[in-house]
Parts: sequence; C-alpha cells; structure tokens
Amino acid sequence: MAVSATLAINEAVIRRRQDGQRVVAMGFGEAGLPVHDELRDRLAAAAGEGGYGPVAGIEPLRLSVAGHFDRRGLPTSASQVVAGPGTKPLLYALLQAVGGSVALPRPSWVSYAAQAALLHQVAAMVPTLPGQGGVPDPEQLEQAAIDARATGQPLRAVVLTLPDNPTGTLASTDVVSAVCDVAERHDLIVISDEIYRDLIHDPDTGFVSPAELAPERTVVTTGLSKNLALGGWRLGVARMPDGARGAALTEHLTEIASELWSSPAKPVQHAAAWAFTEPEPLRQRIDASRRLHAMVARSTAERFELAGATVAPVGGAFYLYPDFGAHRELLQRRWGIETSDDLARVLIEDHGVATLPGAAFGDPPQRLSLRVATSLLYGESSEERTASLTAPDPLTLPWISTQLDQVDDALRVLLGP
Repeated sequence: MAVSATLAINEAVIRRRQDGQRVVAMGFGEAGLPVHDELRDRLAAAAGEGGYGPVAGIEPLRLSVAGHFDRRGLPTSASQVVAGPGTKPLLYALLQAVGGSVALPRPSWVSYAAQAALLHQVAAMVPTLPGQGGVPDPEQLEQAAIDARATGQPLRAVVLTLPDNPTGTLASTDVVSAVCDVAERHDLIVISDEIYRDLIHDPDTGFVSPAELAPERTVVTTGLSKNLALGGWRLGVARMPDGARGAALTEHLTEIASELWSSPAKPVQHAAAWAFTEPEPLRQRIDASRRLHAMVARSTAERFELAGATVAPVGGAFYLYPDFGAHRELLQRRWGIETSDDLARVLIEDHGVATLPGAAFGDPPQRLSLRVATSLLYGESSEERTASLTAPDPLTLPWISTQLDQVDDALRVLLGP
C-alpha cells in the first residue's frame, strides 16, 4: 500500500520548495493556523503527566467531551466517550470493532477505503447525489445493501462525513434522514465523521447528526485538528451509540484500543479537556477560523468556476471539488490529460499548483476531478497566519493574493484559448 495521498502530496510540496520552486500547496488538508496561546500554555503545564492513563481517556476529558455533545443536542454520558490519538486510528479501530463490509460515499476521504483494505474488509463505494457529498445516495445505498447480502458479505456499517472532505459540501437533512432509514432496515452501524462540524461556513445552516435520528446505531467522531488546527497533537474522540448495543461496541473498541495505542498522550488530554468546554477565547478563535476558511474557499471556488470547471457550492471546511469533464477533449489534445492523475500531475509539474486527483478519493480515474484544499494559503510564518485570521479582507493579503493569482494563471494556461 502506498503512503496516504494527502501526506504524500505534502511531502512532495516540501521537496519542491526546498529545490527553490514556487508551489501553491492545495493538496494537504491541514488547518494551517497557529495554536492558541492558552492551549499551548495548558499543554506545557501538563507536560509532567507522563503516565499512560485509562484506555478510553482521562475522566476530565470524557466529561468535557460529553458536555460538548450535550450542547449540540446529543445527551451524552462520559461512559459513551472514547478518546484516541487522532480520529484516524479511532476510525480504523471502529471498522475493526464493527467488522464486515462497509459502505462509503464516492468520493470520500482517502483513508476510509484504505483502512478497510488493511482490515481485509470489502468497501462498497456508493455514489453521492449532486451537492450532497459525504453521504451515499440513499437509493443506491439500499441497493448496495441488498447486493452485498446476496453475495454473503452483508454490509455492517456506513460512513458519513458531515460536512464533507473532499467536496466541502454539507448534505441535507432529508438525505441524512433517508440514509438512517436504510441503516435501520439493513441493521447498519452509522459512523458519522463530524470533524468539520464547527467549520460550517454559515453557523445558521441546518445541521442534523445521524445520532439525533438513529441514536442506538450511530457513532460520531470528532476532534480538535480542524476547528483549532491541532492536527499534530493527535487527539480524537468518539461518541458511542446509546443503549446496550452501544455499550457492547464501546467495550470492544476499548479492547482494540488497548492493544493499538494503550491511551492518548496525557498532556494533550488535559489541554483538550479544557478545549472541549469551549471557553470564550476558543469560541472566538473558531469563529475567526470559520470566517477565514469560508472566504478563501469560496473565492478559490469562484476562480475555478470562472475558468470553466464545475464546482458544487462549498458550505463547510476548506475544500472544493472542481470537475473538468466539460473540457476533456481540449485537455487531452493540449496536455495529453486523460485521467485525474494526469490532471493533477500537469498542474504541479507545469504550473506549480499542488492538488489531489479525484481518483485518490474513489472516483473513477477517467473523471477529471480534483480535491483542492485552501487551508495552507494563509502564510508560512505564525505572524502571517495570525494576520490572516484577523484581517478584514484576508484575500488582499499579499501572501494569499499572490498564490491565488498563480492559480488563476495556471487555469488560464490550462484551459484558455
């Protein structure tokens, strides 16, 4: 198995920049913002906590996370919370704990299918509806469940991403509700990856978690890597389902965790326990982050649209998913582009714009789609990134505008007359 595409593109950008090349980094989904001062201070204060701690997490963290979910309309007890060293290993352990085949939206985050493959599980890729990224088309999910049962490898779980990576869209309540109905009929565990929930661009946008609709079969995962840009701290949490089934799954998950990671780093847990109480300084930081992500992602989407790509309206996180299918003949004739891998390769090698091909997210190779991440446009230094957070119009900052101009130039040469 190759290195994860998102990590590989980040390393490729670093190498090219070390060689003196100007590269716009739009492949890696790191939040790209400074650590809040108070979080850094709390981590330092807990540095002496060198013991392992409970497998599921220290009690202050689990209580704090329970309160986090309570405030989002999901009454939660500390016993329902399991913490891990990032949501990625939690998701892997969850797939192992549930077992069997899993349904994934197409396209979807690169690691879902890779983790299923590592576990020798069948991953059924189910297309999404237009503008409803992160959630499988309910009708096609129904058929996939029927087909899987007929083969003797029935689906056991379905993964949702709300809002979505790679498309930056947020599925509607109706679509989420319909998927929960399918899960009920076919007895599926719903794994709802809500790591980007706090970064929905318009906080007044209606949001429904599957845990509200199917509380006894839904696991919700989240963390601090996106809303507070703490990816390197490696701390994720899972809210386990209500009832006896959830208790049994929690026990199985912690058994697996005890053999995989023992417990999350205790100093990080202490700092995270404070973060999940959502104190005012962190609420202000998340609000500023949401505004910045929305402005830059939307402006970037407009540039791709003006160039001729099709882009679903972005509503969350810092992603967009342009499709160049309308220009297939031109791209093949001018650049020899026949697949999304070709498209991404030409953009980075000939134009210095790093993206990821849609094929990395489960799309058919011939679909000329790209996953574009805008969160590393905010500057190289902590000072630039802080200025990006506070600027009235971050799009006018030279380190952002220069990179977006390079994207415009690349698209103009790629598709222009």
